[in-house]
Amino acid sequence: MTNFFRRLTGRSQPPSKDVARDRLKLVLIHDRTDVSPAIIENIKDEIITVISKHVDIDRDGVEIKLQQEDNENRLVADIPILKSPRRRAR
Repeated sequence: MTNFFRRLTGRSQPPSKDVARDRLKLVLIHDRTDVSPAIIENIKDEIITVISKHVDIDRDGVEIKLQQEDNENRLVADIPILKSPRRRAR
């Protein structure tokens, strides 16, 4: 719904307060989970390596992030698939 109001008011960028709030959430989640951005980057590289063995993906479009939902920390991966899965030889 927020995107609708942004388009309605002619804003293409989210307000700076929303950006600041999202950044603060990210910092707090990283702090609470004790997972550094370097570790997240290593996880991302390893996930890309494993998944690329089975499907073609957009490596530059892969996003790995920590989120907090219902007092649970989650590692969320968004991995764009370029083609249908490769057929494995049996």
